[in-house]
Formats: sequence, C-alpha cells, structure tokens
Amino acid sequence: MQNSELQRITNWLIDGARSSGTPAEMIADVCEHLVAAGLPLWRFGIFIRTLHPEIFGRNFIWREGQEVEIGTVDFEILDTPEFARSPLRIVFEEGLEVRGRMDDPDSKRFPFLDDMRAEGVTDYLAMPMPYLDGSIHATSWTTRHPSGFSDDDVAAIRAMMAPLARVSEIVSLRRTAEMLLDTYVGNRAGARILGGQIRRGHNDTMQAAIWLSDLRGFTALSDRLPAETVVEILNQYFDCQVTAIRGHGGEVLKFMGDGLLAVFPIDEYVGDAAHVCSRVLEAARESRASVEALAFPVGDVVERFRFGVALHVGHILYGNIGGGNRLDFTCIGPAVNLAARLEKIAGRLGRTVVVSEVFANACRHDWRELGEFPIAGFSKAQRVYGLTEETPGGDGLRAFRPTIAPVG
Repeated sequence: MQNSELQRITNWLIDGARSSGTPAEMIADVCEHLVAAGLPLWRFGIFIRTLHPEIFGRNFIWREGQEVEIGTVDFEILDTPEFARSPLRIVFEEGLEVRGRMDDPDSKRFPFLDDMRAEGVTDYLAMPMPYLDGSIHATSWTTRHPSGFSDDDVAAIRAMMAPLARVSEIVSLRRTAEMLLDTYVGNRAGARILGGQIRRGHNDTMQAAIWLSDLRGFTALSDRLPAETVVEILNQYFDCQVTAIRGHGGEVLKFMGDGLLAVFPIDEYVGDAAHVCSRVLEAARESRASVEALAFPVGDVVERFRFGVALHVGHILYGNIGGGNRLDFTCIGPAVNLAARLEKIAGRLGRTVVVSEVFANACRHDWRELGEFPIAGFSKAQRVYGLTEETPGGDGLRAFRPTIAPVG
C-alpha cells in the first residue's frame, strides 16, 4: 500500500470523516480509498454492539462495486450454533484477531468461511475494535487476491483500527443516545431533548388526540400472581397497544403501572383532526383485538384480559416538568385530565373504547351516545360516546348510571 495515502485516510478519519453524510457513506468512502491505495479488499464488515433492549447489534457490509448493506441482529443470535462457531464470537468475547486463510485446513473450523470460500475469497481477517468504554466491537476484512493479504496489508489494516474505532464510537454514541431516548421517552420527545430542549420550563403547546388506557382488574391480578408473572403479563399487554399506536402515528409518553398515555399530534405536517382521529380509532380497534386474543397460561389456568381506552382531542402543554435536576418530558393540561376521567367512565360502563364529544365530532363514525356525565373539576357535564359494535359489561363491572356522583 501507499503509505502517504494510508496516512491521508487515517487523518481523514481522525478529523471525523466530515465529508461523509452517513455511516454507510463513511464506510464506503474508507473502503474505496483503501482499494485505490492498493489494499486488495473485496469485502469489509463492521459489527457494532448496541445498548438497546431488543437489538444486540448492527452490521454494515461493503462489497466491491456494491452499496453498503445495513442490518440488525437480536439477542437470540447469541444462542445459535452459527454464532458459537463464528470467528466474530472470539473477537467479541476474547478481543483477539482471527485469521482464516482458505488454504489453511484450520479455517475449516469456521463454517462461515466455507461461504466465503465459495465466493472466491482467499483470506479472511477479523479484528477487534475496542471503544474507550472497554466494549469490544468487530471488523472483518476479506480479499480475493490469489496470495491473500500480505504482511504490509495486515499492518495497514491494524493501523486503521484506532482511528476507525474513534469515529465509529462517536457515531455509535449519538445513535445510542437517540435509541435510548426513543425507548424511554418517545421519538418526538427524544428529538427535542437532543435538540437542546432540556431546561425546566421548556414547553410547547400542541393539539393532539390523547389516548389513555388501563388494564381491567389489574389490582386483583397483582394480588394473586407473583410479581415476575405480572411484569411479563404487562409487557405482553403493552405490546398489544404500542405496535398499533406507533403504526398509526402515535407516540407513547408514559407507562403508569398498567396505564398508558399516548398522543397523536395534529398539525400541518401530520394532517387534520379528522384524519388523525380516524387513525387513532383504528389503533384502538387493533389494540382491542390484540388484547382479546392475548392468553397467558398460569399453571392450569389461562388468564384472559380486557382493557379500556379513552380518546379525546385538545391542546396540551408538552415539555419539561419536574423538580431539581430530575425532569420528565410529558404532557399536561385540562385535555389530559379529561381523558383520565373518561377512562374511569369506560371502566364503569364496562366498555373498551369511549370517546369525548370533541373526538366523536372530529371522527365521523356511527357512534352510540352513552349519556352526559358530571366530571370532577369540570364545570359542565361531558357527553360521552362509544362504539356501536361493543356491548356494555362483561368485565364484572356494573353499568355506570349518569345520575351518580361526579367521577374523579
């Protein structure tokens, strides 16, 4: 390889690879420059372990003349025979280099190299890529050159590892922050936090459809089942809603015990209230079907579940609220309070879905009027609507009569 060109590539990485707009572009640029400098590289892979509850890692694969392929793997890969016999397992677990020359009988111990051999690869090198926090990530380098990698080629690859690790770590830290914020506070809130909206009192007002749901009979369930079982039930129960909510443009803001608070923003980018509310209703129907289908075996008994969800539309205050250095990115306002009260009415009526008059007016549907109800904290009684296909009761709760005391 040309030492001057290698140094230029190294300096470019140390400077942050600024001319590349995305990680995939950066990887392609590095590989193409290395090939131009004389490295007989045919395939390059970089494998980054992630801090994510479902994803073990991401991989980027470059092949000469092709676009970079991006993929993810979940934690189940750790239990597969393929990973157990993979050269990358040794890199991840022991932090060691692994060399596999195709003419070396010892390379047969890695089934993956049989695939590489079938593609004309003559030499394979897996290299650890340590981050400053001590975590080990990995790269792989392959060539089709008849003689494989020379000693100078291997030395050049080793010289690339430190600058490649630094820029990769910077990109990974940013992505990790985005993923963790998305996981714990939601993507809209996460984007605002990363954008600098981190001080107490940084709030915005927005119009949104509000979703507030609750699992029926949760207190009794928690009393008779082990805590570990209750957590597993809650996770499966929330999966029934989160998939539908996110699939229809909503953002989950909070899990409160067995309760869930979500918002569906209404603005010029998302659409008008009628369009958003129709999507919210579809999400509610999908969630209802998923919860009804949920069956959780506990010993000789199969637990079945019901839930209730209240839907409303209004303006909310959305932003940082808290005390001292502990803040929460959430939403408050009379519209949220009303949604919480309506959810209690849904429980007393034995219905899955109830909506406010504002929501019913925005979402044209064959609604069934359920009556006017006095609501604690609100000067006027609220007219409540339900779905015509639902029948009241069925969850052990008697029907709620409009003449009883205010809810709240």
